[in-house]
Amino acid sequence: MGAPLSLPRLRAVLGRLAAYQPTEGVHAAAARARPLSANESPHGPLPGLLEAIAGAASTVNRYPDPGCGELTRAIARSHGITEDRVVVGAGSIALLQTLLQSVGDPGSEVVYAWRSFELYPILADLAGMRSVRVPLVEGAHDLPAMADRITDATRLVLICNPNNPTGTVAAREELRKFLARTPPTCLVALDEAYYEYAREPTASSGLELGEAHPNLVVLRTFSKAYGLAGLRVGYLVGDPRVVEQLRKACLVYAVSGVAQQAAVAALGLEDQLLHRVDVTVTERRRVRDALVAHGWDVPVSHANFLWLRLGDASAEFGRWCTGKGIAVRTFPGEGVRVSIGRAEDNDAFLAASAEWCRREQRVALINSAKKVGPYEWLAQPDQTGRED
Repeated sequence: MGAPLSLPRLRAVLGRLAAYQPTEGVHAAAARARPLSANESPHGPLPGLLEAIAGAASTVNRYPDPGCGELTRAIARSHGITEDRVVVGAGSIALLQTLLQSVGDPGSEVVYAWRSFELYPILADLAGMRSVRVPLVEGAHDLPAMADRITDATRLVLICNPNNPTGTVAAREELRKFLARTPPTCLVALDEAYYEYAREPTASSGLELGEAHPNLVVLRTFSKAYGLAGLRVGYLVGDPRVVEQLRKACLVYAVSGVAQQAAVAALGLEDQLLHRVDVTVTERRRVRDALVAHGWDVPVSHANFLWLRLGDASAEFGRWCTGKGIAVRTFPGEGVRVSIGRAEDNDAFLAASAEWCRREQRVALINSAKKVGPYEWLAQPDQTGRED
């Protein structure tokens, strides 16, 4: 027997991290599932976007602009702000990583709600920060409780608004009160990846609060409403003094030339793209109304997805959907997140969920009556005489 194989020493935190697991059946599957798991836009690229992408493709032998100059100027014009307030990155995830790496001194803490975006704890651990998780209340951020958890060790607070995966939104006055209680030395990041889908009258963008709060930054993405999930481009808006420092930590050349040109084109097509957002919002309302009519507990959502509070039944329902050829995002023991997709995909999900609901009701009825074993319902006809 030879000596045990020695391996390179990596950071100990990697042994404690759970790797990100994509939803089953979405990638590398023989039959692609209906994609209702990743919160993408279900609409294909507009012709103007395809033209911009095709034009930029002819330059892929060259490095992209490391400062994303043209895109930075276009974003600044879009929001009526100066260019020195904008940082562009390879999606809002990359900018979140930059934030955590930029504030993460040894012993520092990051505060965020839970459950929220599933990569927050992973990125915090990789940055060497301690996570302080504050439970949601009825699926929404408890901002007073989050403010209570800020200490001298807190370097960053993350607020996902609307929240992923529950779809709830923090109102304007709630955010104002929270920021008033936050020390100016603590950075607050509003993750507004789904802002374009919000229809709550009391909601407001963090961009409206930035002038009064230099410790506030806002993250946006082109992956959702602008339909560029496959190109990885997002941006951050903040105080110029903060932005100047964050730019130093951004990985150069991370945003491809193709992504930069596509994002510039998307801003020029904003009216058409936001009309598509309105279509998704209409579908969101239709799907939620149908689920509620079937007896489901579905909170009102302000994003492009719905949250099903299934608790211990979450994993079983997720497997049921997979078996029906529908990809949803399952959080075992908590719930299932369902993206709003094309009408035909949404209809397939509604049919599958209604069937599962009938099945569960029949199982509960039969088992409570103790007439048959827990799985013998498979052979029992329902009241209409049909077998599922």
